[in-house]
Amino acid sequence: MNIPVTDTGTYERGQALSERVNPGMEAALAARYDALVPGMSRTMVDVAYGQFYAREGLDEKTRLLATVAALTALGGQTRPQLKVNIASARKVGASQREIGEVIFQMALYGGLPAVINAMNAAIEVFNEEAARDE
Repeated sequence: MNIPVTDTGTYERGQALSERVNPGMEAALAARYDALVPGMSRTMVDVAYGQFYAREGLDEKTRLLATVAALTALGGQTRPQLKVNIASARKVGASQREIGEVIFQMALYGGLPAVINAMNAAIEVFNEEAARDE
């Protein structure tokens, strides 16, 4: 079944946004997955970034903080994606404190083990930032 494309600019918007908050992501996805599923990287950029993250109605920081919250509540299996989205949230202006508070809030929904795992992922991202800034 073919899904009709309703907005032909979503890939371009998604590509611009993904390169700004996560440079090289599409190329990394292509290198890893496109041999198995041709076009997967482009689809991920189009759908995730172009159709979801680039939508109007929420600013980028709020959207990325919501993503960090969801990934935290889902638990430790999301660690790689959590680190990418924490780093992206930092690039659009989220403070370490805001990220920490969003993660801590998820104790009510994902439990303390999920929060501890997410806090450890956040600390790794913050330490990597600090090392780059030295």
